[in-house]
Order: sequence, then C-alpha cells, then structure tokens
Amino acid sequence: MKILMLTWEYPPRIVGGIAKVVYDLSKRLIKDGHEVTVVTYKEGNVPYYENDKGVEVYRVDNYMINPNNFIDWILQLNFNLVAKATEIINKNGKFDVIHAHDWLVASAAKTLKDAYKTPIVATIHATEAGRNGGIREEQQRYINDTEWMLTYEATEVIVNSNYMKNEVQRLFGLPFEKINVIPNGINLNIYNGIERDYEFRRRYAQDNEKIIMCAGRLVYEKGFQHLIDAAPKILNGYHDAKFIVAGRGGMLDELKAKAEFLGISDKVYFTGQLTPKELYTMYKCADIAVFPSTYEPFGIVAIEGMYAGTPIVVSDTGGLNEIVEHGITGMKSYTGNSNSLADSILTLLFDHQLANNIAKNGKAKVKDVYNWTKIAQDTHFTYQKAICETMAAKQAKEIEQERAKKTRKTKQSNLINFIKQESYA
Repeated sequence: MKILMLTWEYPPRIVGGIAKVVYDLSKRLIKDGHEVTVVTYKEGNVPYYENDKGVEVYRVDNYMINPNNFIDWILQLNFNLVAKATEIINKNGKFDVIHAHDWLVASAAKTLKDAYKTPIVATIHATEAGRNGGIREEQQRYINDTEWMLTYEATEVIVNSNYMKNEVQRLFGLPFEKINVIPNGINLNIYNGIERDYEFRRRYAQDNEKIIMCAGRLVYEKGFQHLIDAAPKILNGYHDAKFIVAGRGGMLDELKAKAEFLGISDKVYFTGQLTPKELYTMYKCADIAVFPSTYEPFGIVAIEGMYAGTPIVVSDTGGLNEIVEHGITGMKSYTGNSNSLADSILTLLFDHQLANNIAKNGKAKVKDVYNWTKIAQDTHFTYQKAICETMAAKQAKEIEQERAKKTRKTKQSNLINFIKQESYA
C-alpha cells in the first residue's frame, strides 16, 4: 500500500506528540511492507529530502512573505504541502490513501483528495474545544470548524481513546462507526542501553531525596500548577522529596513564581527542555512520575513512564483515565485536585510494595497493549476500510449513473414511439 502522511511536525521538529506518533507509525508500516511518504514542514538545518530508514521524508518551507497571524501561516504551509505532494504524485504515481494528522494539514488533505480521488484517513489527536474548555474566540472557532471539515471529508477517522471518540462524536456529529479507536504507542527499544544513572541523578537531587518528576509542555492543560500546589502537603508528610519539572512553555515563569510564593523553590527544579535521551534517563532515575493533566486525549508521556518501570500518578481525565487502573498499573487522582494528587503520591512514597507492583504491572501493560506492531495493523485495517468504502461509493455512483442513463433512453424511446403513433393517427 502507498501511504501519504501529511503532518506539520516530524523529527527532529517536535512540537507536541504528533511527531512521535507519525515517526513510529511510519517506521512500523515500512517494516510491514508498505510504502510511506511523509510531507512536512522544514525547520532548522535539516534536508529537504531524506530517506529515513525507508520512510521517504519531504520537507517544505513556508512562503517568504510574513503571514498576518498563525492561521495565515498554516494556510500558506498547506499550499506548499499540496505543491510538494503533487510533484511527488506526478513523478511516482497516486497514493492509495492520505493520512492527515490534525487540522493543521486539513486544507492540503482535502485538495489532494478532490484532485486525485484518494480517500483521507484523519487522526484527530486533540480538539480545540477540548484544549480550551470550549470555543470562545474567533481563531478557536476557525480551528474548530476546520477540524469538523477534516472529519467530514475523511472516509475514516482515528482517535486515540474512547474519551476522544465521545468528544469527536459530540463536537462534530460523526457516525460512531466512522470513528476508530486506536491508541498511541511507544518504541519498545527506547530504553535500550539506558539504566539508572546516579551521576545524572545527582545533578538534580541528593541521594536521599525521592525524585517526583513530571514532563511535557508547560501549558495550563498539562496541570503542572496542581503538582506545585500539592508539593507543600507532600513535603510536610515526606520531607526528603524533590520535584523535577521537565519541559518548556508559556507557564514557566508562573510556575516558578508559584513555587517561590509557597516557599518551596529549593525543592522544585525546572530543567527546561530535555533531549530524548536525557528524558528517558530521568524516567529511570525518578521514583514517581506524575501527569496531572486537566485535558489529555491520550498521554504518551504516561506510557513512557510506565515502560521505564517507574510508578506513575495521573489525573482521572481523558486517555489517562483509560490507561491506568488505580492501584494496579498506576495511581489516579481527581482532576485539578491538589489534595487528591498529594494523597496518591504519598501513598506510593510510603508503600514500597505497592510502588513495586505498580511499576511491574505498568511495564507489562505497555508491552502488551501499546506496541506499534498491533497499532500499525489496526491502522492498516482502517486504511483498507477507507479504500473499500471509497471504491464502493464510486461503483454505486457509476451504477446510479448507468441506471439514470438507461432511464433517459427508455423515456426517449417511449416518447419517440408516442410521437410516431400520434403521427400515424
């Protein structure tokens, strides 16, 4: 099968979780014998084209003119994505399916679908309404409408959790059977050669301190503010704890100010953006990994923490609520509730047997459920559904056109016979 992936991020450009998903999914599909072409945005000193271990990756610049706003920037990017994809199609032939990742590539996907009669499979990784707790501004409304358009134009839609299936169905009025739940996964080799590194650990905490870490974009929906609020209660019950916050984002200064106000700035370390290897090493060094999101369609960081063999604490929202079974593969807390978050963390700090069991069970679950072999097979099946439905629709249209043509001929013949009879009369 020839697959075209449209995405605005692909490694080494990583903005959120889409880049990891496209990268790992593409690599697995290649191993399964498919041809995968990725068309994406070029950022930094990376080549316009590379063969990334079998994945054909084409990168495009944006226009030389400066856009008025982010929406204009995205539209300009989509023009160039279409131009590059058209060039590839003219050279190598049509694709069997277009896999569009989120609203950021919706215009390009629709244009190519209409031009080449190629079905779209769209993955909705998150929604604008979900991220913002509703739609309040014009830009949010535009993005929400573009998401609807993408799901409408797509033959099949993929989401990463049942929570997201309900959200997408509610927001966009899609038929339930059109929405396929396929979880995200991780590369099971990411921790090869990475062990608990005490020299690395000592950069952030003393040997007697338990590391409680969290990682991700420092934005409101990731809930880091709730972990900072929970820290005084945790430190009151377990003094030898250190909070490591890994990531970058617009809330950095606010989170630092909150830690200062609470008088715990010496117990909270903001690392900034870590490299993938540093992040995976941090997971291995941590005693507890915390993901207190207020909105989380899935939560790749959570399964990365589980696979490291680190007990995790999550808020009971979105995909995180489906990943974790409380007290078995992790601990849950009430979303946005710092007291509940502190209680779950303190339980793991004091109950070593529970922490060990959770770490073991969590790692086993990731191996069984969130591996890319199964995920790629489910995705391929969705591609097949989209192609078959498109072919069936095309055949139905041709049959209808042929039926209409025969009806017209019959009517014409009857009219001619009637005229002849009237003439003879």
